[in-house]
Amino acid sequence: MTPEQIAAGRARWQQRYDAAPRREADFTTLSGVEVDPVYGPRPGDVYEGFERIGWPGEFPFTRGLHPTGNRGRLWTLRQFAGFGNAGQTNERYRMLLAQGGGGLSVAFDMPTLMGRDSDDPRALGEVGHCGVAVDSALDMELLFSDIPLDAVTTSMTISGPAVPVFCMYLVAAERQGVDIGLLNGTLQTDIFKEYIAQKEWLFPSRTCGSSAT
Repeated sequence: MTPEQIAAGRARWQQRYDAAPRREADFTTLSGVEVDPVYGPRPGDVYEGFERIGWPGEFPFTRGLHPTGNRGRLWTLRQFAGFGNAGQTNERYRMLLAQGGGGLSVAFDMPTLMGRDSDDPRALGEVGHCGVAVDSALDMELLFSDIPLDAVTTSMTISGPAVPVFCMYLVAAERQGVDIGLLNGTLQTDIFKEYIAQKEWLFPSRTCGSSAT
């Protein structure tokens, strides 16, 4: 990336930073050294590959979604939670929000993660353990009952069956009368992580076929 491109990028970031609201807080190190709002190449530097890093608030967003970072707003505080059925977990969510939680993070049980209904014979002994059982749009509606989905951000760690589960979430929002364009949050779709770390998958690794040595 040329010095001119770097300078133009910094100018774009500065303009957005100046226009954004910022918190009143102390941004110094433990030694009392002032922390700059952004760091990057010095004027006149040539930095190969800087476009893969970029500036805060710009694609590819490796430095965050907002030009101000956490100076504009704190990160969302979520408690990863889910157990039993949708009604039980809904009680937990409403308690967390009442105690100051900034968002929700849904933990699904193993059958749901593997795209299986709770009455599937292979789900025996796993329903509602280590996460909440969600089999239908009705379950999703109950999971967020009395929680306005346009006023809370939701993170769902689901991966394999992410598409149908997300569709259930949209249905739950529509049944609340919420414009789905106002929904906010994150949806994990990392099936490789599920295979390696959680030992559950819908799509097996190609390296695990019977011919592998």
